[in-house]
Amino acid sequence: MRNLIFIFLIIGTSTQTQAQLTYQNLHVDYDSAWEYKNLRIIPIRWKGPGRFDYPLNGNLISLGEAINKGYARVSERGTASTDNVHWLNVENLSRKNIFIASGEIIAGGRQDRMVSRDTIMLASQQKIQLPVMCVEEGRWSEKEKKFSYQEMANLHLRRTLDKSKNQVMIWREIYDQLDRDKIKAPSIAYTARKLDKKYLAAEQEYWKFFEEKFRKSDSSIVGVVCLSGKNVIGCDVFASTSLFYSELPYLMLGYIHEAIVMGAPINIQETKVTTYMDKLLRDEASQEEFIKEYGKAYRHNGKIIHITTYQIGER
Repeated sequence: MRNLIFIFLIIGTSTQTQAQLTYQNLHVDYDSAWEYKNLRIIPIRWKGPGRFDYPLNGNLISLGEAINKGYARVSERGTASTDNVHWLNVENLSRKNIFIASGEIIAGGRQDRMVSRDTIMLASQQKIQLPVMCVEEGRWSEKEKKFSYQEMANLHLRRTLDKSKNQVMIWREIYDQLDRDKIKAPSIAYTARKLDKKYLAAEQEYWKFFEEKFRKSDSSIVGVVCLSGKNVIGCDVFASTSLFYSELPYLMLGYIHEAIVMGAPINIQETKVTTYMDKLLRDEASQEEFIKEYGKAYRHNGKIIHITTYQIGER
């Protein structure tokens, strides 16, 4: 799954550098929504002709792609848990700029971690110390295992991270999720669900369906809004098509997790979705107000690179 290759039609490129992530430049393609069991995905497309890339001239890839292709290497900062549990070393072995998003899960080392802050590691930076949170209570190994990239966390855990930045709250959310489905493992780890063969089979079914839909689509997509049950469960929008597709496999696993574990068959009123998206994309002022309460935006050199929003009224 991690090595899937996407083939997309590229019609052209845009050289705009000041594009707003609002209706001025984006189109929510309700007519192209895809639905499988508990998850409906609506693509958000760039309005301009062809493919759109502006951040760092399109030379910006996801952390997942960087780790899986050997462009980046992750290691522990040290051996003492008290001083090093909330930090990891990241080495850039390439000439790529790497976007690192809060909520990304990195497993292994002495303890599984989750990135706690969005950042861009520039190609000129050889090494950075990355702030992280523990997502595996009860383990700090003597021996450091090789780190591997897993996925983006589900929306409940991402929201807990972004809104609280509190380790105890993160552990509590993970415990509640595992307890809800009676998942047992040697340590209380977010990734413990991967030990459940039924869950893995369901995850693969969801991903196979949506991967095929994205494969057959054009390359103008820069984001998605995702629905389950009676709710918009979340939305992610990126400042370039190339970054979106680099993030896509890992981002989708987080949404799939949310749909399988906490979702329900789709039963949402269309007006509820359009109202949500209007608040997010109408203009910059309403977007800033909406994000302040229900999401976050990451800016680099004053330009928005990534917007994430969550379910309205969620705990």
